[in-house]
Amino acid sequence: MPLIAAKDSGNGRSPRRPVWRRATPPSPPRPGPAPAREPAVRRPPAEPVGIVQSALYQDGVRVSSPASLAETYRALRAQPSGMAWIGLARPTERELHSLAEEFDLHPLAVEDAMEAHQRPKLERYGDTLFVVLRAARYLDAPEEVDFAELHVFVGPDFVITVRHGAAPDLSAVRRRMEETPELLKLGPEAVLYAILDAVVDGYAPVVAGVQNDIDEIETEVFRGDPEVSRRIYELSREMVEFQRATRPLVGMLHGLMAGFSKYGTDEELQRYLRDVADHVTHISERVDGFRQALTEILTVNATLVTQQQNAEMRALAEAGFEQNEEIKKISSWAAILFAPTLVGTIYGMNFDHMPELHWAFGYPFAVLLMAVVCTSLYLVFKRRDWL
Repeated sequence: MPLIAAKDSGNGRSPRRPVWRRATPPSPPRPGPAPAREPAVRRPPAEPVGIVQSALYQDGVRVSSPASLAETYRALRAQPSGMAWIGLARPTERELHSLAEEFDLHPLAVEDAMEAHQRPKLERYGDTLFVVLRAARYLDAPEEVDFAELHVFVGPDFVITVRHGAAPDLSAVRRRMEETPELLKLGPEAVLYAILDAVVDGYAPVVAGVQNDIDEIETEVFRGDPEVSRRIYELSREMVEFQRATRPLVGMLHGLMAGFSKYGTDEELQRYLRDVADHVTHISERVDGFRQALTEILTVNATLVTQQQNAEMRALAEAGFEQNEEIKKISSWAAILFAPTLVGTIYGMNFDHMPELHWAFGYPFAVLLMAVVCTSLYLVFKRRDWL
């Protein structure tokens, strides 16, 4: 028995019983394009919305490329042994509603695919697998990691991908699978493994970019760049998101490998999945190492900043101490010079009736008094290390 339960055989396609209905009415059709106008700034084209590509395969070979969901349904009914691969990007409620009715998708899985913002997980609803993946890509210009969400429905004869974001490039996965029909003819589970491999391989450039950023941050830390703390924090936050994208994949892939015997998975697919699991484990370990390295760098940066602040405070304290010493010296000499000024002022008062006015020793006494006062002040200030 394969990983995905095989569909009923027969001349005609077994009817599907719709099991999903939403209380809200379907969303209105998209409005037509707005009149063209010259933009102020040239911007990159927006990502596609709705059906990106739909194809029907027979024995690993594409036999038709329907242009709509209705045509895909009719072509799949006409080919009971075929497999439909439908790629969607940010679909509307109406499109997901149609897919749910045709392929009996579980309402909880459809709701998750519609709302997005899910963690990576693997759920089984009857004979349908629902897989949530978080793809990532490294943007060189802003030096940041961009995350996107991918939902995959895998049934007995269909694969539906719902993409929320620019990554990954599933068209490359489709081309690679079409170039190896011997692998594509193994069925929907082979497509699932190819998608998993593409998502995991997309992590490698991110790891290389983050490693380069960490090397630059280490240089900036020891250079004393004041903006490095902000960059460390932003990169640490991205690594938290990266961990949330990679860690659950390890358990998901090991869960699939545990079902090899139960579902009789093809030997080639088993080797394929083990290789993907090895890559995921390696990436997860690298991401854990990045978080630890950023934590240590942040600690070193805080230590260096503290040391720099202490050095600045010490320099300020030394400058204040030197300033105080100069002020004490100036104040001491001012007091010393003030004493003779005071004595001279008293004895320079020109009045007749004053003590010692006509004293013969008045002048020597005034000079001696100035000298005694100045010497006494000098000795006092010297003893207190003011001079």
